[in-house]
Order: sequence, then structure tokens, then C-alpha cells
Amino acid sequence: MFSGIVEALGTVAELCSEPPGCRLIIREEKIAAETSVADSICVNGCCLTVVETDDETMHFEAGPETLSRTNLGELVPGSPVNLERALAVGDRLGGHFVSGHIDGVGSLLARHDEGEWSTFWFKVASQLSAQMAPKGSIAVDGVSLTIVDSEPERFSVALIPYTLAVTTLGTLRIGGRVNLETDILAKYVQRLAEAEDWK
Repeated sequence: MFSGIVEALGTVAELCSEPPGCRLIIREEKIAAETSVADSICVNGCCLTVVETDDETMHFEAGPETLSRTNLGELVPGSPVNLERALAVGDRLGGHFVSGHIDGVGSLLARHDEGEWSTFWFKVASQLSAQMAPKGSIAVDGVSLTIVDSEPERFSVALIPYTLAVTTLGTLRIGGRVNLETDILAKYVQRLAEAEDWK
């Protein structure tokens, strides 16, 4: 379980083909030095297991499902990625509960910059829009954000200067694809409503 509060920006050091998946090697010295094999790390919002580590890098294995359903399959050496280690019992929860299980991929439709502040509009599948509400929570590439407006196939978020400076969202361009995880409570409420038709 994660909170959506990004700890650091890592860099993709290498991508190694391991059919049918690949090995993703990420460089971030501070987190790598404190990470062990089998730890869970949220990479652009996607929960991955550390399979090898040293003082500078962490190795992950990404299968075809992960590569096809997230933006991890689009990474290249040098790509920046948002990183967060799993929560420990007793940690402060500064964002919201994030599982690291991606629900879908969205794309940046519009970006309105006002000085150091920005409002982003993302295009999203209508199936995911049903799990979004104004003032609700959303994880965008692993960043915990509050939804400003939510429409059938798009939603907006307001980004403060700090978030733009310390996450990959600051350099996101129109058309850029992001991993999305809706609020876990919304998913269960929707499922309960659907289950009424099963009776």
C-alpha cells in the first residue's frame, strides 16, 4: 500500500528484454541504498517487486500485462520515473490509499499554466470516469491528486509548484500518457451497485 506522495525521481538506467517481459533497471541512490530484494516500490504509480538491488539501482521484472496496460512499456533509458516505497505501519498518510494497481491509462488533453501553477485536463475512458468525482482522489503516475472537475471522458486537476517541480508531471506534454488509479472506495461502491443486478 502506498500514499501517492512521491519520494524521489528516479531514472531508467537500462531496459533488458526478458521475453515475454523485460527487466527494468532504475537508478536512484537514496532509495536503492535502503531497499532490499522483495520490497515493493511504486514506479509511476505501478507496484513492482524489487528482484535485485545495489547501492545505486533497483531491478524490476515487468510482464506483458504490466507493459501493455501501463505507460511502463513506453519507457526508454533516461526516462524519469516517480518513485515511492511502500508504507510502513504507523507512517503518516499524507495523500490517500494507493494500491499500485493501475486501472487504466489517460492522456494529457490540455495544460493551463499560470505562473508556477498549472491545471491539467486528462482524457480518460468513460468506464474510469464513473469512479471519479469532484474533490475525490486520483493517482496520476503515482501522484496523489484531488480531482477538480470530472466529466464523462475527461477530468482536471490543479497542480501546485512543488508537485510540478518534484514529479514527472512538471515536464508532461500534451498527448503524454499517464497511469491512473481511481480511489479504491469508488471501485467497491461501483461493484456493490453492479452486484444488485446479480440477484
